[in-house]
Amino acid sequence: MLEYFVHLDQDDPPTDLVLAIAEVPEGLALERIRARDLPKNWRESPAPAELARFGDEFVQRGEHCILLGPSVLAPRESNYLINPAHADCRKITVPAVEQLRYDARTFAKQPIGEPRRTRSG
Repeated sequence: MLEYFVHLDQDDPPTDLVLAIAEVPEGLALERIRARDLPKNWRESPAPAELARFGDEFVQRGEHCILLGPSVLAPRESNYLINPAHADCRKITVPAVEQLRYDARTFAKQPIGEPRRTRSG
């Protein structure tokens, strides 16, 4: 969710988001990209154009159902990219979808480095 939220317009946050949690069975064909395999500037914003090549080539090869790549915001965590054209994609299920209710503080404009003010202080 962090990866998504950093790209939202703070002045116009969406009201129609849903949370869908996918169940990915073990044993699906996956490919992993490590941070050391990415360009040195992979964490810059906006994202370097050459990063799209990794996803494009992953889908074109069609060998794997899932591509794991490091999160820009939490590099030890992974983002899962699913190849919908891969035969194993149908094994991934989404048992429930619910409305996503995010905390309004997610979009609060606050200068970097200034602590949040509380009622007591």
